[in-house]
Amino acid sequence: MNLWWFVIAGGVIALGIYAPKGQNAVWGTATVALFIGVGIAIFQPGFAWLTIIKSVAVGALLGLAFELLPLLVRGKSR
Repeated sequence: MNLWWFVIAGGVIALGIYAPKGQNAVWGTATVALFIGVGIAIFQPGFAWLTIIKSVAVGALLGLAFELLPLLVRGKSR
């Protein structure tokens, strides 16, 4: 469970940094992860809000990776 606190904190920080920047991959993947998390929470035995929070955090970090990916490949040729 301790690792999840770091994942959730990273997701919240990523969402906070990219909040004023308009539409971006961080908020897009977090939104998709929200729908997936709600679906999982509804169909698993015993509804758990933590499942939704975990899925949104992972989605936000995945979106952060998508946002930062062009910085890694900028200036490199094929």
